[in-house]
Amino acid sequence: MSRGWGPAGGEVVSGRGKRKQGLLRIRRLGQYVAPYRLRLLGAIVAMFGVLGCTLALPLLMKSAIDSAIIPRDTQLLVIIAGVVIGVGLVGIALSRVETYLTGWVGERVLNDLRVDLFQHMQSLSMGYFEKQRTGVLISRLTNDVEALQQLVTDGLTSTVRNVLTLVVAGGILLFLDFRLALATIIVFPLMAVLTFVFRGQSARAYGQMRSRLALVTASLQEDLNGIRVIQAYRREAKSRAQIAELNESYRDANRTTVTSSGWYFPTVEFLAAVATCIVFGYGGYLYVDGTIEIGVLVAFIGYLASFFDPVQQLSQVYNTFLAGTAALDKIFDVMDDEPTLVDEPGATALPALAGAVRFEHVRFGYNPERPVVDGLDLDIKAGQTVALVGHTGAGKSTIIKLLARFYDPQSGRITIDGHDLRAVTIASLRDQIAMVPQEGFLFNGTIHENIAFGRPGATRAEVEAAAREVGADRFIEQLPDGYDERVAERGGRLSIGQRQLIAFARALLVDPRLLILDEATSSVDIQTEAHIEEALARLLADRTAFVVAHRLSTIRNADLIVVLEHGKVVEAGSHDELLERGGRYRGLYGDWAEATAR
Repeated sequence: MSRGWGPAGGEVVSGRGKRKQGLLRIRRLGQYVAPYRLRLLGAIVAMFGVLGCTLALPLLMKSAIDSAIIPRDTQLLVIIAGVVIGVGLVGIALSRVETYLTGWVGERVLNDLRVDLFQHMQSLSMGYFEKQRTGVLISRLTNDVEALQQLVTDGLTSTVRNVLTLVVAGGILLFLDFRLALATIIVFPLMAVLTFVFRGQSARAYGQMRSRLALVTASLQEDLNGIRVIQAYRREAKSRAQIAELNESYRDANRTTVTSSGWYFPTVEFLAAVATCIVFGYGGYLYVDGTIEIGVLVAFIGYLASFFDPVQQLSQVYNTFLAGTAALDKIFDVMDDEPTLVDEPGATALPALAGAVRFEHVRFGYNPERPVVDGLDLDIKAGQTVALVGHTGAGKSTIIKLLARFYDPQSGRITIDGHDLRAVTIASLRDQIAMVPQEGFLFNGTIHENIAFGRPGATRAEVEAAAREVGADRFIEQLPDGYDERVAERGGRLSIGQRQLIAFARALLVDPRLLILDEATSSVDIQTEAHIEEALARLLADRTAFVVAHRLSTIRNADLIVVLEHGKVVEAGSHDELLERGGRYRGLYGDWAEATAR
């Protein structure tokens, strides 16, 4: 049960192509922002107001010093002080408006993205989920979407605000005194080199973080689902070691981002301090020399802080950009996966079925080079109950997956009442099919809600009637809250047989024209099975049913028994007919009878 990182744990390639891809991802994310553009525009307007208030303060300080304090004009000083207070209050109010609007837009963008991602996952074909780890997909819906929060709530406005602050503050510095402005440029080349190195390190680390966090989530989900097996086989220590290894891998990637930020931002602050010292030294010399006013020097230092702060902020925004685009890569990789099974152009709705099913030279393999079903021909009359039997790997479950159109055959065709399944809509087909798998999966909710899952609008009387038909009412009515009893996730507080009875009631409530039972009685005790068999004898009348089973009682009562071997029909007939032939079925029957007798 070793877990490797695989391709998902590889390093993210940096460079122009990766940056271009990141910008395309951001542009695609912009489609989710578009419906809320008016509120975003309001946030941007408020942001401009905050910027204006911030940049006005050093100029007001200059005026206070040069025009009021030095000339000892107290009246003008009071006026300027009042203006400073007013500007500060306006800035605070606009800042709150900006924060509220960007947060409002961001939360709705994330909600829309998460819903669209989940909806797209639902549209993907069964084969996709059989190849993907559930925990990785959960990580896409949770961790990766949450990683976008700072990008969509603050990234855009922060980028615009800091770029404008940098440009405007730089212009004001040149306007105040170009000599001091040119003196501070000496630190820029070193800052540019440091920024280039920082971005390269961060890009690789953030890509690794997203991949490794998904693996941690996947492993945790897998181990929690299999906790009974882990405890039964005393594999707790091994499980902890594997989780620790993956967690350490994630920690290493995260530590790289922290280390990069740890040396970069203090260095930028040090360079800003060096530039300030240069201004103090050179500016002090100019003031003593009488070529600069003290107010200009104070304002210059104020704007110098406004110049270097955006450099740090933009680098931090770049971190946010990297984290966001790394998450977007993972999210849009899923959204770019197209379902392999879709309605064909011109597909029509399937009319009400009688239930005659034909498999005509059907060939299918999960790997096309290794067919599981090869040249299958079957002709099932409407209302027949068909039992599919054979050893493991004979193709029984694959046949019912093809019938439910979870997959399409690579060649041949399947028809119901003469309608090729590929020529009808998937939704109209599944509206008339009910399937009961080997494990009766229950959702977190009440027993009533679980039985009514296929018909949410069913009345209590209809739900109770379906439960009575399969004998589930006996144990349901003994529960403290009856049909309103809440079941835990996957129905853990109910026995396997009880869960399966609820799954039967769920299938029967939708009154399907075609019923598929995939090992549906294999986990049910003999007494419970007797109730089910009694109910099925009534409910399968005039309804086509495909049954994959190993229980003798289920097989014997079938109208047609199909014996499969390597995806081909080797025998077909009734129970008595196949026993008389003395072929493969008789051998299987002998094995089952012997096993039952034990």
